[in-house]
Amino acid sequence: MNSLVKKLNKKKFKISLAESCTGGMLASKITSISGASKVFGLGLVTYSNQAKISVLKVNKIIIQKYGAVSSQCCEAMVKNLAKISKAQINVSITGIAGPNGGTKTKPVGLVYIGVKNKNKILISKNIFKQKSRKAIQNATVKRTLEIIRSTI
Repeated sequence: MNSLVKKLNKKKFKISLAESCTGGMLASKITSISGASKVFGLGLVTYSNQAKISVLKVNKIIIQKYGAVSSQCCEAMVKNLAKISKAQINVSITGIAGPNGGTKTKPVGLVYIGVKNKNKILISKNIFKQKSRKAIQNATVKRTLEIIRSTI
């Protein structure tokens, strides 16, 4: 984590986040590092569909048609976050941490992670097999950090 903050600082990059199923865990991890204030721009927990629509301006048709846990929603979240934050690195996370809420097509552990580095957008579909909510959230944060590191 320390190395990520250092790397962002060295490149003079700001990072901003829009988290759903992780509820601010990623923001907490980053801001626990001394010096994070130089690189951390904005952290939003847009947990409800309403927050995704009203704060991040995700078109409600995307949520109605594909669901909040979809690559389409994840992409809209990260694109719109970038407009708000003006950060170089923007991250969106939306998924089903369980233990309830999963379906056959969208099982518990399904998480979409979006990372926008300047003009490049990467949407990653992940299915975490961990059993507990906390374990899925932790796995999501770990995977997100790996993706961020690989893009900067």
